Amino acid sequence: MPKKQASARIRVSERALLQRINRKLKQDGEQLRTARSDQAERDAGRYYLVNVKRNSIQSMHVQLEKLGRELGVMQPWEELAH
Repeated sequence: MPKKQASARIRVSERALLQRINRKLKQDGEQLRTARSDQAERDAGRYYLVNVKRNSIQSMHVQLEKLGRELGVMQPWEELAH
């Protein structure tokens, strides 16, 4: 009887994923940042994208896992640990 392969998913911490994303974005002069206050989180979201060269916000309310998959820094067998 053939064995079933387990569909185990590897968990990646938020911090590790944030570092992977920032290493990838650094090439384009961008950086993903985390809001430090409640007010900033309400305004820009928990994560927001900043253009370091222009010192301006590129994108607000960024979804960490979605961005990681779009940039190719998360593999299909990985998932974000909450």
